[in-house]
Amino acid sequence: MGDIVQRDAGPRGVTRRGFIAGTGSLLSAAALAGHPGVARAQAARAAVPIATGAHVPVLVIGTGYGGSVAALRLAEAGVDVQMIEMGMSWDTPGPDGRIFANTTRPDYRSFWLRTRTKQPLSNFLGFPLDKDIPRHTGILDAEDFAGITVYQGRGVGGGSLVNGGMAVTPRRENFGGVLPSVNAAEMYDVYYPRANAGLGVSHVDPAWWESAACYQYARVGRKHAQRSCFPFVFVPNVYDWDYMKREADGSVPKSALEGEVLYGNNYGKKTLRQTYLARAAATGRVTVSPLHKVTSVAPAAGGGYTVLIDQLGTGGETTATKSVTADRVFFAAGSVGTSKLLTRLKATGALPGLNQEIGKGWGDNGNVMCGRANHMWDATGKLQASMPTAGIDNWDAGGAFAEVAPLPTGIETYASFYLSITKNPHRAEFSWNAATGRADLNWQTAWKQPSIDAAKTIFDKINAKEGTIYRTDLFGAYKIWGDHLTYHPLGGVVLDRATDNYGRLHGHRGLYVIDGSLIPGNASVNPFVTITALAERNIERIIAADL
Repeated sequence: MGDIVQRDAGPRGVTRRGFIAGTGSLLSAAALAGHPGVARAQAARAAVPIATGAHVPVLVIGTGYGGSVAALRLAEAGVDVQMIEMGMSWDTPGPDGRIFANTTRPDYRSFWLRTRTKQPLSNFLGFPLDKDIPRHTGILDAEDFAGITVYQGRGVGGGSLVNGGMAVTPRRENFGGVLPSVNAAEMYDVYYPRANAGLGVSHVDPAWWESAACYQYARVGRKHAQRSCFPFVFVPNVYDWDYMKREADGSVPKSALEGEVLYGNNYGKKTLRQTYLARAAATGRVTVSPLHKVTSVAPAAGGGYTVLIDQLGTGGETTATKSVTADRVFFAAGSVGTSKLLTRLKATGALPGLNQEIGKGWGDNGNVMCGRANHMWDATGKLQASMPTAGIDNWDAGGAFAEVAPLPTGIETYASFYLSITKNPHRAEFSWNAATGRADLNWQTAWKQPSIDAAKTIFDKINAKEGTIYRTDLFGAYKIWGDHLTYHPLGGVVLDRATDNYGRLHGHRGLYVIDGSLIPGNASVNPFVTITALAERNIERIIAADL
């Protein structure tokens, strides 16, 4: 992990060239063998993964926001950390010379162990968009449960690899409904600022935004929002805005202006690999084992925990099974990953001390999507930056915040597209299904209706004002609402219920949860800044009190 990226001596820290070059790959070049053109990919030295029989002070399951915060802060406190990541390292270019696939041209890199894509927008202008692809440990997991598909990032950096980078801090007056057991003053005075600094959050230059062709779609969204008297707000992002300006003037390879988002962004976005994980690597105390999946955690006879791990091939097959011992274990596999694993460990008796709150309080952050068909004089632009910058805030009046999202198709669509976050009260529960050997989720598609109703408080009014209609060709035949998915899974191991108020699991000393599963189902905005800030708060207390 120490050379996961290159660093320069300047204030910007990690160099973009260093990230792309991957001078100390955590992924063996041989792992991609068998794919056309891979021989042309840049070869890189592979780090040695964790060995069976190893004994480590701390093992972190997952390399997303919470896990990355924990690893960095523990390493800074002098603790050696082993991180286990189910996905790939994503530091070796493919046959096209780029690490990540383009959104409009999905290939073997795009989806996690699927033979056919399952894109959030399944149709366009009456044509299906999904296509056959080779089965591979790709970057985006579309995980199907009863009533919902959950989209998650797979790889070193977790969800930071595949999200739109909207780094939103909830309005303070809403925070009590997000994390009622957490001191809001501490979060807004200390931990939200720390998280935003650590993530490299910044605002787009408003003067440039006003004239940039790639944000014409957002300006149309603003016009329609304001004409219907809705607040239109700019939100920060983790994209390198200077790089995007150079994309626009043609002086650097395009990334956001090539529509890169869903399957990774090759150049301009500051993912965890360039921020928290890079800083963790610089300590020399953090090691990452990609393509490793934790299957069990149980108390060890001599103290600590025995952790069973499957090493994976890029076809998803198990190539080795390892047993290691960890003094402490941090669950940071994301809301779904952590919830499923702990539900299994409780039901099978591996961790019998876990309480009855395990698996409960899961929600979709009120996600629902829709598109609107604009008039011909309201062109949204054939060039659309894939990094959103703004939204419509009707949280107080109608219970919805709507991200003005891009549709980077490369053609003029005359369409406005939105991802809404709503006050949806429904919460689901994970349970162990012994017959199938998997954790089930009891979400019901009908539970999306409150989200649709909240979104309609915005878009019914805009359509009436503008004389426009909803698009019905994006999510299937004659279907208006994208009510089948979530990008923002939250909950399942809720703070101060399944854990104490700092993420310590009840019943087993030395086990912690430090990811989005702690947040009970809704963050009122895009959640990754809140996940990061909560992790900063919790790990600070854990280091001070437990280590």
